[in-house]
Amino acid sequence: MQSKLFIGNLAWEVSVEDLKALFAGAGTVSDAAIITDRMTGRSRGFGFVTMGSDAEAQAAIEKFNQYELKGRKINVNVAKPMEPRQ
Repeated sequence: MQSKLFIGNLAWEVSVEDLKALFAGAGTVSDAAIITDRMTGRSRGFGFVTMGSDAEAQAAIEKFNQYELKGRKINVNVAKPMEPRQ
């Protein structure tokens, strides 16, 4: 298990602070980021949260997967390493 989580299906108005506040309910949040479009600066609808430990990450998955945040049910999974582009 890894402590970095992928958060998908985010509403456009969700901020990094919203993610940190929500996931603090499952433990220590080391880092949070929302991925944005380079051209427009608008959210791409997903982000990442790094929890303090693997146990906290597992607790966050159990607690927040399919949790409704600002009108959308978010998906929470263990983040997979980025694969090289061809």
